[in-house]
Amino acid sequence: MTNRKMFFTMLWGAVFRRRSRAMMAVIASLVGAATLFCLASVCVAVPQQMNEEMRAYGANLIVTPASATGKSQGIGTATVRNVTALIGAGYSVKSAAYRYESVRINSAPYTIAGVDVKAVRALNRHWNVTGDWPGSGNVMVGRDVADALGVKVGSRVTIGYRAADASASASSSASAKSDSDESTETAESSAQGTQSTQTTQGEQTTQATENGRVSSDIMDNNGTEFRIAGIVDTGGNEDSIIYATTADVSKLAGHERGADVVEYSVNAMGDELNAIVNRINKNTNTAVKAQTVTKITSSDTRIIAMLQTLFWIVSLVVLVLTLVGVGTTISSIVSQRRNEIGLRKALGADSRAIGVEFYVESGIYGLIGGLLGTAIGYVLARVLCATVFGRAIGFDWLLGAGSLLLSVAIAVIASIPPVRRATRIDPAIVLREE
Repeated sequence: MTNRKMFFTMLWGAVFRRRSRAMMAVIASLVGAATLFCLASVCVAVPQQMNEEMRAYGANLIVTPASATGKSQGIGTATVRNVTALIGAGYSVKSAAYRYESVRINSAPYTIAGVDVKAVRALNRHWNVTGDWPGSGNVMVGRDVADALGVKVGSRVTIGYRAADASASASSSASAKSDSDESTETAESSAQGTQSTQTTQGEQTTQATENGRVSSDIMDNNGTEFRIAGIVDTGGNEDSIIYATTADVSKLAGHERGADVVEYSVNAMGDELNAIVNRINKNTNTAVKAQTVTKITSSDTRIIAMLQTLFWIVSLVVLVLTLVGVGTTISSIVSQRRNEIGLRKALGADSRAIGVEFYVESGIYGLIGGLLGTAIGYVLARVLCATVFGRAIGFDWLLGAGSLLLSVAIAVIASIPPVRRATRIDPAIVLREE
């Protein structure tokens, strides 16, 4: 019998004739591989899954006019298309444009936003709307507006537009959106706050008196009558805005112009999202300024960083436990075969040949455990993602290969101490004990 044939015969006997010990080593590797592969799969899938889930809560990037001329004219449809193209074909993009105007209801100043209802509805799926969204001749008001006016769904309000009120507010809304602190809210909030302030200031400066009374222009309640189709309640600054179709706002104002703010929801985060912002800002042809919505992006980054930190901590614990489990099992196997090792050394087997046999045996345990553990880990990861995110994940072959190689490596590394002790066995002492 050749040495190679003898080697495989001894290896076969060590693995399959001592099934209980071999099973313990395989289970130790299996548990480690299953846990690590499951955690790694979830860790890889979570950023994308979380990003997609967070996109239901509004935009993570906003675009405003960069120049004074652009602020007065707004952002046109062609510019929106160009900006969308700059974001890149590799990203899923949703956008919604908002045109803000200052209006009056019962002589009190409010902000109305002209929107594409379909786009805004798709972008802000978290909005809680009672009733219907805006339509022709119908508006949707924020909860704060509804409470202030004492109206409900089905009520009718007269909305008046004054050119003097809107002369500064259109540009100021865009300016407010470019402020970094305000952009942590929603695209509407800063515009609403700035416009209301400037409208109030406009009232104060234009309240000329006639015979000791306020000018009739201030008290003029003429306007266009709209039906309240719905009430939006988000708990944010959206609750202080009136929403109407872009066509109705253009008709109310008596002219058409572009949007003051365009919100984007991009399935990118972190450095990728910042790179998109830089790419837009460096392109002077678009004449717009882009920035991230800090509140949304920081939440994404913080949650994912916490999950990844947890993954590394648990992975480290699992690695240590796997090393201990496999090392203990191999030590038990070596102790059980102590007499066999002594006899083989007495018959002329060298320490290197004995060590290689044990290393290969440990590698086989790691291979079998890694294969089974990777399969089980994938099932667990798939069930976990389906339960938490409601979506399935595919099998990552690169991650699977890494899990298999890591299982083999851990099994071999864990066997080094007991194998070194086995190669130092003195055959004379073992035979004398026999």
